Amino acid sequence: MFTGIVAAVGNINSVSPLAGGPDAGVRLQIDAGGLPLLDVALGDSIAINGACMTVVEKTDTAFSVDVSRESLSKTAGLDGLGEVNLEKALTLAERLGGHLVSGHVDGLGQVHSFEPVGESRELIVDAPQELARFLAYKGSVVVNGVSLTVNRVEDLSVDGVKLCRFSINLIPHTIDVTTLKHLRAGSKVNLEIDLIARYVERMLSVSPDLIRS
Repeated sequence: MFTGIVAAVGNINSVSPLAGGPDAGVRLQIDAGGLPLLDVALGDSIAINGACMTVVEKTDTAFSVDVSRESLSKTAGLDGLGEVNLEKALTLAERLGGHLVSGHVDGLGQVHSFEPVGESRELIVDAPQELARFLAYKGSVVVNGVSLTVNRVEDLSVDGVKLCRFSINLIPHTIDVTTLKHLRAGSKVNLEIDLIARYVERMLSVSPDLIRS
């Protein structure tokens, strides 16, 4: 589990194909930036742009993860060089500064716009229609590993495609300490819906007769 509070911005230094042909994934070698790795062991989890990955190699300042072809097809920002948001798995001794985050990407969004509003910036993202029921005003959402609050949400049909467009206000601190500063209109982003919303949707969808049986 994670909190969605980015601990450091790292950098993917290399992307190497894994053995196994065209269906194989890749190994990422990542400079950890300011993320301390002293307490990280092989097999531990680190969220990279919101996607939970397993450490397979490490040094004092860098670590490596293997990303399957399936994961690559369901995420953005894990197939090339560049900066990434990093967070180590949550321990029971830490504060929950954001919200409970699983590190499982639920879908890819696309940035509609990212414009200054006063001292902050407004990030507007188009999410897949299947995620619409999980997005609510003042609810939580994870964008590229960052726990954020939804300020506005609307269901639209654009060129015949149904989608959910939501708005987020980013304060200068969040922009400064995450990779969200690099987003532009058209950028793909990893989205994770709120964990509680996930379970509420499941409970509401199950017939009471099935629960009693």
